[in-house]
Amino acid sequence: MTRAPLALVRLLQLASPALPIGAYSYSQGLEWMAQSGVVRDAAAMQGWIDDLLHHVMATGEAPVLWRLLIAIDTGDHRAFVEWNAWFRSSREGAELRAETLQTGGSLVKLLVDLDVLDDGAREVIAAAAPVTLPAAFALAVRAWAIPLDDAVTAYLWSWLENQVLAMLKAMAVGQVAGQRMLLALGTAIPAIVVRSRAVVADDITSFAPGLAIASARHETQYSRLFRS
Repeated sequence: MTRAPLALVRLLQLASPALPIGAYSYSQGLEWMAQSGVVRDAAAMQGWIDDLLHHVMATGEAPVLWRLLIAIDTGDHRAFVEWNAWFRSSREGAELRAETLQTGGSLVKLLVDLDVLDDGAREVIAAAAPVTLPAAFALAVRAWAIPLDDAVTAYLWSWLENQVLAMLKAMAVGQVAGQRMLLALGTAIPAIVVRSRAVVADDITSFAPGLAIASARHETQYSRLFRS
């Protein structure tokens, strides 16, 4: 098998819902939006997820992921540590912070257990700790020689798929409706990958008051399926 097909196999493994990092247990405030009645139907929920995709992921998380990928690929450990710290400090609530640290830590542990990290990666993990999910994802991408464009595409798809799965659990919405939503929203991902790569450092932003409020309200929600 050549490197390119193997890299695709590794990317599918990394983006799979079966990856044991616990991402399925988080809704990023979506559960509160559904149960509080702020979002009442699938169409409104699609609008909410679409806004997060374009105004949170495209302008914040994806551009940070790009910089983490480039930093680890070029051996710029200082930049890697700094962008990991930036993303960690950008989490506006306890649940959002706990999510990225738990999933990031779980992915790092998995990579260590699989013995796919070289000494340089292990050193940068120690310097950057605690490691966020985008940083851990970047380490996996480098270890498995995955093309960077493909990696960002898969990261965004995994986030989108998890949001739609959370919606299916939180609302009375059928599987076909969920697939229609993935079909519609997934169309935007290629352009968002290009857009996120072009964002200059000073324009990267995590400003998303609606997301922060939903996540904070979820922290005290009486009955819930998700950890955030």
